Amino acid sequence: MSIIPNILFAIILIAGIGYFAKNVKKLIRNINLGRDVDVSDNTSQRWKNMARIALGQSKMVHRPIAGFLHIIVYVGFVIINIEVLEIIIDGLFGTLRIFSGLGVVYGCLIGAFEILASLVFVAVIIFWIRRNVIKLQRFWKPEMKGWPKNDGNIILYFEMVLMTLFLVMNATDVHFQAMNSGNVISQFIAPLFSGLSEGTLHIIERAAWWIHIIGILTFLNYLYFSKHLHILLAFPNTYYGSVKPKGELDNLEAVTKEVMMMMDPNADPFAPPAENESGEEEVAKFGASDVQDLNWVQLLNAYTCTECGRCTSECPANQTGKKLSPRKIMMDTRDRLEEVGKNIDANNGVFNDDGKQLFGDYITNEELWACTSCNACVEACPVSINPLSIIIDMRRYLVMEQSAAPVELNNMMTNIENNGAPWPYNQMDRLNWKDE
Repeated sequence: MSIIPNILFAIILIAGIGYFAKNVKKLIRNINLGRDVDVSDNTSQRWKNMARIALGQSKMVHRPIAGFLHIIVYVGFVIINIEVLEIIIDGLFGTLRIFSGLGVVYGCLIGAFEILASLVFVAVIIFWIRRNVIKLQRFWKPEMKGWPKNDGNIILYFEMVLMTLFLVMNATDVHFQAMNSGNVISQFIAPLFSGLSEGTLHIIERAAWWIHIIGILTFLNYLYFSKHLHILLAFPNTYYGSVKPKGELDNLEAVTKEVMMMMDPNADPFAPPAENESGEEEVAKFGASDVQDLNWVQLLNAYTCTECGRCTSECPANQTGKKLSPRKIMMDTRDRLEEVGKNIDANNGVFNDDGKQLFGDYITNEELWACTSCNACVEACPVSINPLSIIIDMRRYLVMEQSAAPVELNNMMTNIENNGAPWPYNQMDRLNWKDE
C-alpha cells in the first residue's frame, strides 16, 4: 500500500508533462504556419541579445519600479522551482527531503529559497495593487477587458498560492524545523500551528506538498493559454529578434527580384513565371492579410507578447487618441493564429477557409494607417517584439494588392511617379519659389 502515493504521483507527473508536451507541439505547428525567413545572420550578436535581454532583463529596468519587482519575481520563481527537482525525486521514490543530507548547504539553499519566496509574495501583491487599485492606465486600455484582464490577475493569484504553500510546507515539517537550518522565514510561520499534534502537522505538510506540486504542473500547462507563455518564449524570441538598425525596412523579395531582372540586360522579360512544387504558377502575394502571410518570427512574436502595454504607452499615435495599440496588434495576431490552429485541428490537419482573416476581422484599416512607423513600440518592448513589421506587411497588402492607400498617400505616389518627387510640381518648376 505504501507505493500507492508514488504511483499516483508518477501518473500525475506524466499526465502534466504529457499535456504540456502536446501543447508545445501545437505551438510549434502554429508558428510554422508562417512564411520561412532567414535568421541565420549575426549569430554572436543574437546570443548576446538573448543573454542581455531575456536572461539579464536589461530592458525591464528602463522602468525601475516595475523592472526591479519583475526581476525579484523572475529570479525568485526560477530559483525556488529548483526545489521541484527534490519534490519529484521524493514523489517518485518515497523519500523525504532527499537533499537534506547536504547538511549546512541544504539549509543555506532552503533559507535562500524562503527569502526569495517572501520577496516574490510581496512583489506580486504590489503588482496586484498596481493593476487593480492604482489602475495604471496601460492595464486598462480597451484591449485589456475580459480574459486579458482576468489572466493577469489569475497568474498573480497562482504565484501567491504557490509561494504560500512552499512556506507552509516548511513551517509544518517538524523534522525540518528541528534542523534549525534553512527555516529563515518559516520559523515565524510555525507558531501559527503550535497547538496542533505532530500527526495533524504531518497531514498539513503533506497536503501543502501535494497541492504545491499539482499547482506547479497546473501552472506549467496554464502557460499555453496565458500571456505568461513569454516565460518560455522570451529566450528564442530575443535570439531571433531583428539585429538590423531600427528604421531599416525589409524589401519585398518578389519586388527585389523584379527590379533586379529589369536591371539585368541578359534577363528574358517574357520568361514564364516560376512554378511551385505542385507544378502550378507561383503567384507572389504582396504583404499580408492573414497570419499565414506573415513570417514565423512574427508569429513567434505574437505568442511571446507579455501584454505589459509598454509598447502602447510609448506609441505617439495612441497617446493622441488614435485607435492604434501595438499591444492589440500582437494580441489580435495571436488570437487569429489560435483560431487558425483550431480550424486545422478540427479538419484533420488541413485548414478549411473560414471566410475570415487578420485584416478586417481583427485589425482595422484605421489602426494600420494611424502608425507613424517611429519604432517607439519596438524600442519599448522588453522581449524584442516588433509590432511595426506586422503593420508594414499589412499596409503593403492594402497598397499593392487592394490599391487601398489613403488619398494623401496615393497623391504622393502619383507625384513621385510623374514628377520624381512627393510634391505636385513639375521638375522644371521646383525652384520657382526662390523668385518670389
